[in-house]
Amino acid sequence: MTNLTCLFFLVIIKFTDRVLWLFSTPLAPTSSANAIMVKVVTCTAPVNIAVIKYWGKRNAALILPTNDSLSVTLSQDILHSKTTIAASPDFSHDRLWLNGKEEDITKNKRMHNCFRETRALRKQLEDSSAEPLEPLSTYPVHVCSENNFPTAAGLASSASGLAALVFTLARLFDLPTSTSDLSRIARQGSGSACRSLFGGFVAWEMGSRDDGADSLAVQVAPETHWPELQALICVVDDAKKGTSSTEGMQNTVATSPLLQHRIRDVVPERMRDMKKAILDRDFQTFAEITMRDSNQFHAVCLDTFPPIFYLNDVSRAIIRLIHEYNATSPDGRLKAAYTYDAGPNAVIYAPKQNMKEIIHLITRYFPGADFVDPYNFFPEGEVVGSNLPHTHDKFNQNVIPVFPAGSVSRLLHTEVADGPRVLGKEESLLNEQGLPLRLK
Repeated sequence: MTNLTCLFFLVIIKFTDRVLWLFSTPLAPTSSANAIMVKVVTCTAPVNIAVIKYWGKRNAALILPTNDSLSVTLSQDILHSKTTIAASPDFSHDRLWLNGKEEDITKNKRMHNCFRETRALRKQLEDSSAEPLEPLSTYPVHVCSENNFPTAAGLASSASGLAALVFTLARLFDLPTSTSDLSRIARQGSGSACRSLFGGFVAWEMGSRDDGADSLAVQVAPETHWPELQALICVVDDAKKGTSSTEGMQNTVATSPLLQHRIRDVVPERMRDMKKAILDRDFQTFAEITMRDSNQFHAVCLDTFPPIFYLNDVSRAIIRLIHEYNATSPDGRLKAAYTYDAGPNAVIYAPKQNMKEIIHLITRYFPGADFVDPYNFFPEGEVVGSNLPHTHDKFNQNVIPVFPAGSVSRLLHTEVADGPRVLGKEESLLNEQGLPLRLK
């Protein structure tokens, strides 16, 4: 047996099955049909809804905000983005599928930022490791992501989507990186995505450095801190909004004097008061700041030139109804709080003990909404929407008219919950060839 033959068999014995395959077809072109996926990871990430709003960038390229913000992370059992990422040297190039449709990944600069930053961290890990690591930083990836709720409708889909991407990449690359450090990367994909990397109550600190190194998310309190707090999302319009958040922010920064007052004089005090309210589980303060900040955010949108209109007649009617409902409190304490992001859909925060009454109230004035009862609030036979708040002389039943059926299309009852989750292989969105299981 020649030396060359001996060497060949030694290589065969030493290396993996994947190398055996490479030896058998050294010149054959590769494709996803016969690709050997080195690693596959699937994760979900939650939606977060801000109670102190982020609106405006001091650096658009790095997505550095003009003010701090604070949000509540909602349950992934109700709203989430799911992402599967597979890495293989046999893939020809990076590919991306969003909600069953392939997208040109090269045209998404913000998503590219997330790939660039996480691959750079993986490369550092590979270069510094005492033991050889799989060169995952060099492998093309296939990314498949789905939302279980409408995209670009003002329900924070970009936040959960980019958080899921960054979290899944971090797990794929085995990055020994803290959640706050990961949030810096997620921020470069979508600003509010940095907050979706944590559960519970989360602050995005704007930072002051020009390179954005101190602009990151931190957890104010975990989801276990205030389990009585719940949320009801009223889906008023799930169509893609007419003015994107990115476009709206740019116009507001350029034209709104009110925004400058908000940044300088309003938000710092509200952030301090809101953090204390959360730590004290003080719903009265939490509710008032939440509603005031939502109102001011939309006032800033109106102060933009030309003005931006995210709320519609149904949105404004829900605002009036919540204020009327709060007037029924026998001790004058607030019972519920509304907030609106850049869209018409209402999010109503309230203690668990009030939520059944609120669901009755909303469905009475906005009949026909699809509603699933995840917490078994309504026993069999009880008609949702059949009861108004307890009789109170301050409650005006004619505060708003009963709207046509379907004006609120869905009600999503949820609660404060955890951050991103790693799922099992059975939850993968990709098949064995690294292609989507579901396509449009």
